[in-house]
Amino acid sequence: MTLYDYIQQGGIIMYILLLFNIIGYSLMVSKFLVLFKAKKGSEDVTNTLVDAVNSQKSGESSSATVEIAKVEILSYISKLESGISVIKIIASVSPLLGLLGTVLGVLKAFQVMAATGLSNPSDFAGGISMALLTTVAGMIVAIPHFIGHSYLIDMLDRIESSIEKKVIPKVL
Repeated sequence: MTLYDYIQQGGIIMYILLLFNIIGYSLMVSKFLVLFKAKKGSEDVTNTLVDAVNSQKSGESSSATVEIAKVEILSYISKLESGISVIKIIASVSPLLGLLGTVLGVLKAFQVMAATGLSNPSDFAGGISMALLTTVAGMIVAIPHFIGHSYLIDMLDRIESSIEKKVIPKVL
């Protein structure tokens, strides 16, 4: 049985999971590239943020300057963070879609059983097979997205911490 046959057998839920998987992996790859680039260019970012803080701090106290710096850093980090929540949503919704496919497959199996009895077990097995395939597919989509999301958030936290350690001493 080919992958296409499995997708066909799983029905519309499998197509939705496939679409989620493509979107999620595309986002993860692009975010990893963006974050690696941000990590490599942290000196340029630091200088840009220091310039932005210095242009805003006309005679402010040191605590006010630190707050301005934190706002600038947070603004930069939030730009890097955009799209990561979609990965978390995909990781959270995929098992639920798999479960929905499970329920639909079992419902299909019981409808076949109600219409024909157990005289044709292969028809009954088709619904059960759909149920199992969508459950597995939901997990296959969710697990790497959970891992990727966690890793991306950790990378963002490290980048933010590194930038704070570089920017705040320079603006004081």
